[in-house]
Amino acid sequence: MGLGEFEPDVWLPADHPAAHRRVIGLGELARMDVIHGPRRASAATYDAWLAVMRTSNPRFDFTDPPFRQFRQFRPIILAFAATASRPTAVLTGPQHPIGDRSEPAQPDPVASPAGMIRARVDSGPLTAKASLVWSGDLPRDLQQVLFDTADSIAF
Repeated sequence: MGLGEFEPDVWLPADHPAAHRRVIGLGELARMDVIHGPRRASAATYDAWLAVMRTSNPRFDFTDPPFRQFRQFRPIILAFAATASRPTAVLTGPQHPIGDRSEPAQPDPVASPAGMIRARVDSGPLTAKASLVWSGDLPRDLQQVLFDTADSIAF
């Protein structure tokens, strides 16, 4: 069962020209150092997004985060990016259903001390589909519960 398509957040240094718009173009993002990954967390999404980024910059490559657990260490990773010697962005995994944010992303209080602003990539070129699969061997009642739950969160 398909649950929908999702897009990431991108965190930009507060002094980056795109930060005030809270939207950045793919070409502009591909010219920055971008912390994303690690690849082992979701190889298919990582590889697909890397291919999209390379359409704007053939030499583009993601920088692995300094910690394995992005969510747990997000404030530290954002602080690391904010103090980098080159313009550095942080790209999350898929976070929001496409079209779920009609307005630009709002600042996140977790990032404020780090000097990073949450934004989105213009025109949604970085997406991932989410699906739910379960075994047909499950009892019919349990399958119905799974279907109803997935149907209530599908976008």
